[in-house]
Amino acid sequence: MNDITAIFQHYVETCRSIDIAESEFMKAIHEDSELRTAYREWCHEYGSTEREGFSDWCEEYLDTQNDVWNNLNDFDEQY
Repeated sequence: MNDITAIFQHYVETCRSIDIAESEFMKAIHEDSELRTAYREWCHEYGSTEREGFSDWCEEYLDTQNDVWNNLNDFDEQY
């Protein structure tokens, strides 16, 4: 489990709901000690709490996705 953010993205894309994705991810970290360790390390590295780390990442991820769509819309409007 090298890239925890790829796992985050998998849950978001699979569940199609942030609340459900977070619930499923939290369930997974309780069942998988390796995943839990990777998550703790990621939270520590990025300055998030374990309680808020997943939702913090989701918020940033969704903002990034919105930026992509906004840039595409801006491009369409210019041409």
